Amino acid sequence: MADKPHKKIVSGKPYQGKPRNTSSNGSKPVLKNPQDHNYGTEHPKKSLSSFRVSLPKVGQPKSNRPQEERYSSNPKSDRSREERYNSNPKSDRPREDRYNNEDRYKPSLPLDSESKEEDSDLLYGRHTVLTALENQRSLHRLWITSRLRYDPRFLSLIAQAKDNGTVVDEVEPKRLDQITNRANHQGIAAQIAPYSYSELGELIEKAKSSSDQPVIVVADSINDPHNLGAIIRTAEAIGAQGLVIPQRRAVGITSTVMKVAAGALETFAVARVVNLSRALEELKAAGFWIYGTAATGSQPVQTVQFSGAVVLVVGSEGEGLSLLTQRCCDVLVSIPLVGNTPSLNASVATGMALYEIYRQRWGTTLHLEKLKKEA
Repeated sequence: MADKPHKKIVSGKPYQGKPRNTSSNGSKPVLKNPQDHNYGTEHPKKSLSSFRVSLPKVGQPKSNRPQEERYSSNPKSDRSREERYNSNPKSDRPREDRYNNEDRYKPSLPLDSESKEEDSDLLYGRHTVLTALENQRSLHRLWITSRLRYDPRFLSLIAQAKDNGTVVDEVEPKRLDQITNRANHQGIAAQIAPYSYSELGELIEKAKSSSDQPVIVVADSINDPHNLGAIIRTAEAIGAQGLVIPQRRAVGITSTVMKVAAGALETFAVARVVNLSRALEELKAAGFWIYGTAATGSQPVQTVQFSGAVVLVVGSEGEGLSLLTQRCCDVLVSIPLVGNTPSLNASVATGMALYEIYRQRWGTTLHLEKLKKEA
């Protein structure tokens, strides 16, 4: 069988299909007319207008807003980009606190005292609570073990506190461990109102009325509650008339301070001031001499003559007295140290300086009892 002749395609014209009919002489193919067999009527050509899409013109904005508003620097929100993406979370607590589950396991106070939890504090320890009961301090609630409740020292005082409206609960030691967070409660704890600070003017008047040579201690930025409690205990025991502490950057009177003070706060006044330098100037105007303790003090404490009304200023544990406080002092005294330790604890230094003040006064005091025995 002979091969079919090669189809000749004219360049530039598309191939229009296989020829249906040929001429009699077979020279040229006859192509089908596309309009035959009602081709045009059955499949009418669609105009391009039906497929036209309303596209925006070149340079025409899609939005109806003016160009100045769309491309202005002000975002839709009034907040800046940093504020929108760095805003605070829904919760006010930090991220670490929100995902910390330790709070749910912490022991809490009884349900009926939850509303007063922010306005109250805890006292624990036999001597501390006993002193509060003896001075008839206002107690919201008292937790005590059965063994200690019928102790002769507490029996009458607890009955008196109960008559004054104090709720007394007899609990197990495990319950006291939960209330005090496993502190050394010694079988008793009490919920009290916050400590009531004295005004500086009232403290000065009370100190002058109680002694001809009053002594007031000023604690500058003491952050350790144990140190502050020890200072209060020592000052009250040796005979000082009061304490002044700043309101900022210093610890206040907390349950730990009360515990370490061992009941001294029941008879010892504490004033809390906003500006410590202004308070020292007010003490100067009232006739007090200001003595500051500093490691670089110009005079050793045993060479200074403490007479009249005295204010002893002690500094914090690490930094000591601030420069502004040192400028307000009349005299800077130091405690001589011979060993390798460069400094002393704040409460220890306070005790040593207070003892030197009262040692000088005791040396000039006549003891009548001793004179009578010698006679």
